[in-house]
Parts: sequence; structure tokens; C-alpha cells
Amino acid sequence: MSNLQRGAPGLLCFRPKGCMERALNLFFEQVYAIVGQIPHGKVISYGQIARILGRPRAAREVGWAMRCCPEHLPWQRVVMSDGSITGGVYAGIRKTLLESEGVTFLPDGRVDMAKCGVLIS
Repeated sequence: MSNLQRGAPGLLCFRPKGCMERALNLFFEQVYAIVGQIPHGKVISYGQIARILGRPRAAREVGWAMRCCPEHLPWQRVVMSDGSITGGVYAGIRKTLLESEGVTFLPDGRVDMAKCGVLIS
């Protein structure tokens, strides 16, 4: 049970082994600082976060950071650049959380990045 931690209220989420060690990574801490700035009802992409941090090819590393995201941060507000929702078994939960915040979706199920994307510098 050591790999299960609390996610969204009432949910248990899988956290990969080594998350605590990776969470001490300065890059991860910078990712979390940006995620903490995403306003309610807005989203940002993994690639946008990487570019803000001056590492435009590090979207995948941002994804790794998000797998270890502290539970108090709005993890559901980070999506793919085309608005697709990731998260495997948690994708449905993520979509429900975003809908409850008023995030708009396109007919194909992707977030409407033009309406709900946020610019953080």
C-alpha cells in the first residue's frame, strides 16, 4: 500500500516508487510552482510548462513531475498541447474535475485550449 496515496478528495492514486526522491528535484519543484498558479477554470499544457522553465523539449519530464504532484496542487489542469486529457484510469476523473470548474470541451472530448488555455510567465 506504500505506492497508494490520496489524490483528489476520496480517491487513492498510484504514485510510482521513487516519487519522494524525484520530488526533491529542483525542476519538479519549479513545475509545481507553475501548476500552483493555474487559475480555476483554466488549463496549461505539459509543453507550455517546459517552455516557461526554459526547457522546451522537457514536456515528458513535466509529465513525470506531474505523476508525483503534491495532492494540494490542481493536477487536473495540466493537459496535452492539443487539449487531450491524459491520466489512464484517472482521465475520467480529471475530465469531471475540469467540467466542474467550467472548462469547455470540444465535440471530440478535448479541452478547448483557445477558450481555457492560460498564459503564465
